[in-house]
Parts: sequence; C-alpha cells; structure tokens
Amino acid sequence: MFDKRILPLAIGGLAIGTTEFTIMGLLPDIAKTLQITIPQAGHLIAAYALGVVIGAPILIGYSVKFPPKKVLLALMVIFTIFNALSAVAPDYNSMLIIRFLSGLPHGAFFGVGTVVASRMAGKGKEALYISLMFTGLTVANLAMVPLVTYIGHEFHWRWYFAIVAVIGIATLLALKLWLPAMEKKEDSHFLEELKFLKGKQSWLVLMITAIGFGGLFTWFSYITPLMTVVSKIESSYMAYVMILAGGGMVVGNLAGGFLSDKLGPEKTCSLLLFLMMSSLAGVFFLSQYQSISLVLTFICGALSMSVAAPINIMMMKAAPKSEMMAAAFMQAAFNIANAMGAFLGGIPLEHGLPYNYPSLVGVGMTVIGLVISIIYFYLYRSPNLNEKEISVECATCEQ
Repeated sequence: MFDKRILPLAIGGLAIGTTEFTIMGLLPDIAKTLQITIPQAGHLIAAYALGVVIGAPILIGYSVKFPPKKVLLALMVIFTIFNALSAVAPDYNSMLIIRFLSGLPHGAFFGVGTVVASRMAGKGKEALYISLMFTGLTVANLAMVPLVTYIGHEFHWRWYFAIVAVIGIATLLALKLWLPAMEKKEDSHFLEELKFLKGKQSWLVLMITAIGFGGLFTWFSYITPLMTVVSKIESSYMAYVMILAGGGMVVGNLAGGFLSDKLGPEKTCSLLLFLMMSSLAGVFFLSQYQSISLVLTFICGALSMSVAAPINIMMMKAAPKSEMMAAAFMQAAFNIANAMGAFLGGIPLEHGLPYNYPSLVGVGMTVIGLVISIIYFYLYRSPNLNEKEISVECATCEQ
C-alpha cells in the first residue's frame, strides 16, 4: 500500500522540478518579452542555480535547530512566494534577482526531505522512500514540464510561474496534512554537519557532479533553439520534444539505479559519463538530421537522470554522518552544473556560432568529469564479490 506520508515530499519535488526545467523550453518567449537575447535569458537559469548553491548549506545549517516539518513548511513558503513574484516581474533585472531568491530553498528542501524520507521508511526501505520523493522530479520532467511549456508558449510564459506557485500551495497543504511531526536531531549543529567536507572523497564526488553533469546542461539549457533552428522542428511541437526528453529521464533514472546495483556506483558513474560525452558529440555533429536529433533527445534525457542514483550513493559513502548537509550539497553541485552548463554553453552563441555548439562545450565538460570519475574509481571503488572472497580467504589462511 502506498504511504501517503511521502506524498508531500513528492509534490514538493514536482514543484521544484517544474520551475527548474520548464524555463529551458521558454527562453525565446521570455527573451522576447523582456527584450533581451536568448543567452541573456539563459542567465536566469544560472541565477536560480546560484540561489540553490548558496541557499543549500546556509539554510540547512540554520534548519538543524528546528523540527523537520516546520523547516519544510518554511522552505516551501519561500519557494512559493518568489515563484509567484516571478510571474509579475516587470523587467530583466528584477527577474534575475527573484530567480536567485526562488532557488534558495531548493537544495535545503531536498536535503531535509531526504532525511525525513529515510526516517519514515521501515528498515531496509530507506532507498525506496528517497526514490519516491524524487518521483515528483521525474514526473515533472515527463508531464509537467512539457504541459507548462505548451501553456507558456501558447498563452504567456508568466503562466508558467503562476502554475508553479499553485503547486507550491498544494505542497504546503500536503505537508500540513500528511507529513508526520518529527523531533529535531539533538546532537547536530552547523559545524558538525560540515565535517564531511574535510575529506577528499566528498570533494571528488562534488566535482564529478558539478563539472561532468554540467555538460548535459549545455545541451538542455538551449534545447528549444537547437531543435527549432538546427533540427528545423516547428516551435509548436516543442512540448512533444520535452515529453520525449522527460520519457528518457524516467527510463534513465531506473536504468542508473539498476546499473549501479549490478556494476557498483563508481564504475557506473564512469560509464555514464563516457556515454554523455558520446551523446553530446552526436548532438554537435548530427542535430541537422531531424530523426537522429529526436533519438539523441531521448538518449540525452535518459543520461541526465541516470547518474543520480550512483552519484548519490557515492556521496552517502563519503558522508555517512552528515547525510542532510551532504544531500543539500549534492543539490548545490547539480545546480552548479546547471549554472555552468547554461553560462559556458552560451559563450559560443554570444560569438554568433550555431545552436549545436553548446553541446561541444558539454563534450569538454564531460571529459573532465570522466577523468575525475576514473580517479575516484581507482581510489575509492567498492570491492566486488570476488575481491571480498579473496580477502576472506587470505584472512583464513593467515589464521
């Protein structure tokens, strides 16, 4: 039977996923209204991501003093207010500031939510409950993002932010009604939560996420002009393109978890980064072929979510005593990836190059992430079954 206590966290993930990813499909519309260029509109993505990066550790550090339910309610109030304000922002500068403020509660919500989900779960079901929380994020990419992209394109992009605010209100009601009250973590404080950053292992995971994963955001940030200008797909069909990418994300999320269980998270991470590099190279060279471009959209969408399971497992291993702060930092790292992808991907566009060139920048970023991932693999890889058996046999021989 489905546990409705997890539903508020899933709805919150739906709200966050909708606001974070819908903007990619509406950049040309926003740019036209605000009288800015598409690369400048891309800075709104970077501003939100910067808010996540700054807000995650600060708000988590402060929130450990309070019960988790109150913290989640407060974070969603902030999120809802600033998304509502985004719907009425009069100009580019005010929108830039509001998007930054909208991003502040993002990482902290998932950081606290991860711990709450694991506490609600029965023994041995922690990973299942955490994945159920992130189901909202997956559904956002599959259904809400294309739907809201269509509404924003056909009517006005400001409806996009209004819809997100409504989902935020629904999250607040669900949190109030269904999320159980929990005690705060008595023995935790800000400096204790930050201790995991002393280890090299944690920093390698964060670097893999921020740089390697950022390669895909060079593609996703400018997917609309890529598909409409380079692949010659009608703008009215972009909602279907986003459904295709969202379907890939659902498949990739499941596949990443499956591969991680079979191969180990370290080996899986390296494999997925290699596939990201290859697919982004395919986008650069083959996007002018419409059918191939659509196939690559599904593949890149799948790869964008496939890395979530293995990379989070790697971080959990690196920070076993600071799970809340580590989860928040992972969200910060994903959004650094978002910001770097949008910013660096926009550089060739500012110099007049075609819309397939951001993916070439992404190839370079994934190569760097792959190199770091291989280094991590050799330093911290999980021993496979044969290695464990050998170590047991050696210990027996010594006795």
